[in-house]
Amino acid sequence: MNKYKCVSCGKENLSKDEIGLTKKLISRDATTFYCIDCLAEYLCVTTDELRDKIEEFKEEGCALFK
Repeated sequence: MNKYKCVSCGKENLSKDEIGLTKKLISRDATTFYCIDCLAEYLCVTTDELRDKIEEFKEEGCALFK
């Protein structure tokens, strides 16, 4: 279990992908994180688009998604 929770809705135990995505799309220095649903709302995109981006970043070898 990790200690991170969504800054917007309070969802606990965010996945490493949710943490990595916040760092990749918001700021590498982020100390607060979003769940995928809240991040999608914040960025005005769909959760499917974010999941596709996660897979794209993994394929590119991004260290935030290893």
